[in-house]
Amino acid sequence: MNFNIPYDKKIRVILDTDLKNEVDDQFALAHAMLTESFDIRAVIPAHFGESKSKTSQKDSHDEAVLVLSKMGMLNDVPLFDGAAHAIPDEKTPAPSAGADIIIKEAMSDDKRPLYISFLGPLTDMASALLIEPKIAERNITVIWIGGGDYPDGGWEYNLKNDICAANVVFKSSVRLWQVPRNAYRMMPVSFAELYDKVYPCGEIGKYLAENVVGFNNAAASRPVEYRILGDSPAVGLMMFDGCGEWAELPAPEFGLDMKYVHSKNHRAVRVYKNIDPRFILEDFYAKLKSAYM
Repeated sequence: MNFNIPYDKKIRVILDTDLKNEVDDQFALAHAMLTESFDIRAVIPAHFGESKSKTSQKDSHDEAVLVLSKMGMLNDVPLFDGAAHAIPDEKTPAPSAGADIIIKEAMSDDKRPLYISFLGPLTDMASALLIEPKIAERNITVIWIGGGDYPDGGWEYNLKNDICAANVVFKSSVRLWQVPRNAYRMMPVSFAELYDKVYPCGEIGKYLAENVVGFNNAAASRPVEYRILGDSPAVGLMMFDGCGEWAELPAPEFGLDMKYVHSKNHRAVRVYKNIDPRFILEDFYAKLKSAYM
C-alpha cells in the first residue's frame, strides 16, 4: 500500500516503547511502521521498572528487534536505547541514547512537526527536557499513553514506573496530549477478531495474535477472550488527532499515590476523554493485509 505521500507532508515520529512489558506495544509499533505518512526517525526501547524484570530496557530492545525482524523491517528504522531505570528525582536526568535522539530531532532545522509518542514511562522525555530545556519551545508534540482515570487518578502502570518523570513533563511547557487509562481502555479486540484479521498476515500477524493469546492464557488474572490494545491510540492520534474527544485542561501534577493534584498552576494540556477504536483498528488491519497477504 503506497499513497505516494509527499515528503514535506510526512510527520516526523519518535516512538518510545516499553515493548516487552506486555503485548500491546507490538501492535502499535507494527502499525506505525506501516503508516505512509510517518517518517519514523527513531524507536526508543524503554524500561518498565523492575517488578517484572531486572533488565526491562534490554528486554524491550530485544523485543523491538524481534518484531521488526518478523516484519522484514529491521534495517528500516534506527533503535536508540532509552534509560535503564527511572529518574531519581525531578532535577536529575537519566542520560541515554534515547534522550539524545529526542534532543537532536527536536532541535533539528527540519520544518516538519515532530511527534514523540510514549507507550510506557516518560523517563526519556523528562531526561531530554532536563538536559536541554530549549526543546520545550520547539515544534514538537508529546503523546503519552498513561495516567489514571480523570479527574481523580490513582494507580496506573506507565505512571508507576516513573512518577518523577511524569511530573517533569507535566510541569514543563512542552505541547502534551495525554491518553489516560479511561480513554486507552476503549481499544478492546477479541481473540476471534485477531485470528480473523491479524493471524493470516505473515510472520508478524501470526506472532501478534499468538502472543496475545499466550500472554492472556498464562496469567489467571487476564481476560479469557479479549485484549485491550491500549497503546494503539498513539498511532491513531498521530494520523488524525480528532479520532477521539478531548479537552484542554490545566496540567496536573502527580502525588506519590499517583492521584492527580489539580493545582492549575501549569499550562494547559490536551486530555483525551475517549478514542475511536474503529478508525484505528480498521486502518491497522488494512495496512497489515496489504503488506503481508
